[in-house]
This record gives sequence, C-alpha cells and structure tokens, in this order.
Amino acid sequence: MTRPFILTISNRKGGTGKTTTAVNIAAEAAIRGGRVLLVDLDTQGHSNLGFGIAVSKGQATAHDIFRANARLGVLATAIVETNLPGLSLVPADHTFDGLDSIRDMDRLRRELALPEISQRFDLIILDTPPSLDILLMNAMAAANAVLIPVLPHILSSEGVKQLIRLFFKIATSVNADLKLMGFVPVMLNLRTGLHRDVMNSLSTQYGKERIFRGIRSDISLAEAFGKGQPIQHYDPKSRGAQDYRYLWEEMLDAWPELRRKKQHSERSS
Repeated sequence: MTRPFILTISNRKGGTGKTTTAVNIAAEAAIRGGRVLLVDLDTQGHSNLGFGIAVSKGQATAHDIFRANARLGVLATAIVETNLPGLSLVPADHTFDGLDSIRDMDRLRRELALPEISQRFDLIILDTPPSLDILLMNAMAAANAVLIPVLPHILSSEGVKQLIRLFFKIATSVNADLKLMGFVPVMLNLRTGLHRDVMNSLSTQYGKERIFRGIRSDISLAEAFGKGQPIQHYDPKSRGAQDYRYLWEEMLDAWPELRRKKQHSERSS
C-alpha cells in the first residue's frame, strides 16, 4: 500500500499567495486525476473560501486535532467534499485561539497516517499559518516536502530566512525525510529590476534548480477567490490558470516521487 505524498505550503510572511497556491495546486492535481486532500491549518480559513465552503457551528475542523481533549481519528471526520471531483477539504476553524492546544509535534502526522486518510488520497496539501507555532511545526513534521511561495520583494527575505531555519530544525531533529521542494515567486513581473534581483538572490542562496518559474500578477486569481472557485474553473484561459498548470508540471518533473503518485492514481481510477 503506497502512502500519500504530503506537501506543506508555507511562508512566514502573509500576503505571499500561500493559500492561492495551495488551492490552485490542489485543484490542478485533482483535475489531472489525483485523489487530493487539502488541509487548512490557517485560522483565517482562506482555503475554505477558495472553494466557497462555509463552516457551520459545531462542524469538525482541522484545528480540532490540536485541542487538549481530542481523540485520534477526528481529522477524518472533518473531511468535506468540494465541488471539484477528486478534491476533498478539511476546513479551518477561525475561532481557534490555541489556548488549550496540545504541544505534541507529531499529532498531525499520526492523523494523516490513519488508513481512512492514507489509503484514500495520493496527495495531501497542508496550508499553514504564517506564525512559527505548533501548527506549522506539525505540518513540517508530517510532510515529505515544503513549497514556499515568495513575493519578489526585499522585505520578504527575512520571513524566508526564519522559515528556512525552522525547516532545518525540523529536518534534523524530527523529520529526516523532509525536503525543500523549492520557491514559487508570486505576483511576478520579470520586467521589474527588483523582481529579477530578488530571484537571482534566491537562486544564489538556495540553488537555481529550487526556483520555479513563478506565478505572474493576475487579477483573475483574486476574482476566483471571491467566487469560491479555483482559477482553473473561474477563468481557465487566464495567465493565473496557465501559470499554475506550468507549476504543477514543473513539480512533477522535479519530483519523481510525486509523479509516481500521479501515475498510481491514474491506474487506480
């Protein structure tokens, strides 16, 4: 029995297209035939909004697993289906304040390893909060790889450095299988000198092979969120839809394990 590929999408800085990337990569993978689960760990709940899903009072959420009295297996009960075939979502709880949360860094990994999740999905995407808290550490402890959306702006570099420090801490002490998938520039305009300079700096620091071609600025991406749809449904001919298709292909080319999950999913469908 193969295990799902678990991808954490994270950045320490808000407004970097983290959730837009999580929603649209999840959608692209599902459109290509994958069995995908998107887990929204950010209490802002923007992944919920990306699919037009409202959380009702008393509904199970991703944050229930971090409560002090949570039982193992609660995450599977929180799964809801989106309007996109093959794509499921565990919504966030925007009221979760973390005051009674557990300090167990391995809790999410144990939840995702349960058969009702691990045997149902090929790809699990974790949309994380920007804070360096127990939720983000759980996401890294559970993941195979981390993908970092980044604004091509000087001010974004400090947030990246903080996240990379946490990445290495988790990879060397908790999750030896954790790898850095790479960086996705968002709101990109290579005609702007500053954008080119920031991309060159990232390439120098982390390696050119870890820098994906990026997502160009496109108002359609914001409009799609407003309509509760992934960009592939809202405006499939837009630059945003095209760029997320290219990004998914780049990810498959760069990560053979991810491509094998896709091929296994196609054979199983």
